Amino acid sequence: MEKVLAVAIGGAAGAVLRYITFLYFDKGHDHYFPWATLFINLVGSFLIGFLWGLFDKIYVSPGIRLFIFVGLLGSFTTFSTFAFEVFNISRNGSVLQGLIYMIGTNIIGISLAAGGYYLSKLI
Repeated sequence: MEKVLAVAIGGAAGAVLRYITFLYFDKGHDHYFPWATLFINLVGSFLIGFLWGLFDKIYVSPGIRLFIFVGLLGSFTTFSTFAFEVFNISRNGSVLQGLIYMIGTNIIGISLAAGGYYLSKLI
């Protein structure tokens, strides 16, 4: 139950941070480009890589790791997890698998989003 609570509290905090970031970027920024999403994805990607590397050097409890990686950063941006997974697969010597995962996720994911959108128009 502690693990679920850690993820839930981290998720709530990440969602609030994401919302606050969107509010900031909505003020006086070009609405034709998703600046807030780009910022969130890039910051989240850096943070997950930096903290993962840091936590390889210093002990951080599994509960805190769940709070940060799954809850906070997972809610702030799911892209950070995706970015680290592609990096980790490639780092472990499976560059081709990393590329397949990266390309497949983007192409299939975007295609499914478009397909879902157009399917909803048929209802």
